[in-house]
Amino acid sequence: MATNLQIDDHLLTKAQRVGGLKTKKATVTQALEEYIQRREQAKITELFGTIDYDPDYDYKAARKRR
Repeated sequence: MATNLQIDDHLLTKAQRVGGLKTKKATVTQALEEYIQRREQAKITELFGTIDYDPDYDYKAARKRR
């Protein structure tokens, strides 16, 4: 899908250099992937403290080799 965007050349060049990428397309694609990943990770952190754990569960026993 072709899309026309007006992106700050300075930012794009800097992102391309920092990311070590050869093309603008690869730079934008990687930036979008990282953006999505960060947003999804932020949603996961909202779950902290909302899950009830079994107080009798012995995690050390589960780690022992048989």
